[in-house]
Amino acid sequence: MLRIEFGTEDLNRLRLAESVHPLWETALSLQLLQNRHGALVFDPWRRKARADLDDEGLTGTTAALMRICPHAEYFPDFLTPRTGDTSLEAGLDAVLSTPRERLGRELGQLYPDRCMPASVRRLAEGDLAALHWLGEALRRFHSVAVAPYQDAIRAEVAADLPHRSQAALTSGAEGLLASYQSELIRRDGALECAYPIEWELTLDGRPLHLIPSFFCTRWPVTLADPGLPPVLVLPLAPAPGWLDRVRPPSGTLDSLGRLLGHTRAQVLDVLDRPMSTGGIAARLFLAPASASRHTAVLREAGLISSHRRRHEVLHRRTSLGEALLNGEPRTA
Repeated sequence: MLRIEFGTEDLNRLRLAESVHPLWETALSLQLLQNRHGALVFDPWRRKARADLDDEGLTGTTAALMRICPHAEYFPDFLTPRTGDTSLEAGLDAVLSTPRERLGRELGQLYPDRCMPASVRRLAEGDLAALHWLGEALRRFHSVAVAPYQDAIRAEVAADLPHRSQAALTSGAEGLLASYQSELIRRDGALECAYPIEWELTLDGRPLHLIPSFFCTRWPVTLADPGLPPVLVLPLAPAPGWLDRVRPPSGTLDSLGRLLGHTRAQVLDVLDRPMSTGGIAARLFLAPASASRHTAVLREAGLISSHRRRHEVLHRRTSLGEALLNGEPRTA
């Protein structure tokens, strides 16, 4: 059981994230590939994700990531940094900026009684090549196992958030907590929930951030280090069959990803209608600067066009971009 000391004064400091965090989704999806939790809901995704990772040559990379993010009572906190936005790139920057001392401490907790694999040891020592590998491995895993399902993830958040917001609007923070009654119980000055180990967290006047997660199952998740900003990741609990409702990649998106890079292929894919740089960033969990760079490259290649409308720049696929993506130019 997890117990979080939670007094009346903590209600005013309660915070609810409006979207999932890409690195929490990356870590938790990695763990789902190592267990059978939520089999009815996630087994179809497991089969597809494993096949897609194999097709992309990422089976070995995924196995290496599992050595630092196992399905276990503990995995390193630095893999899920608390950043000011929800872009993948900002999160990865925070991961790669982890101090060497913290890398060694947190990775050491994974191997307290056995020899640390050489690849993990290099990462624990802050080796620059190992850190570069980690950033690229997390980025590529996310692009294959998480990013293709963003529409389903957003749909779950869109269905969940109004319920939480209405509860908070009607009854304040008490109402928001009550809306999680299947996961959280508030009693005796604390929040309690199911957890694989006995664990207690003291807020000490710090705000508790509630973060929804698509790939979180069975029970909420928190950070292992009580000194870090307190978070509680809560499962969205998608219904069985959600994968059947996911829109398949348009045309040759997978092969195009190998040509342009998966992120640029995804940018091209979403631009079937005018969209701002900020809209692209939000849709694909990118930092605005990263979205801007990708649109610049696509525009220089003649695959998208851009025009200013009031205070924003809108982008859309050109006929050449349409032909490259779907095999035929757009006629309307």
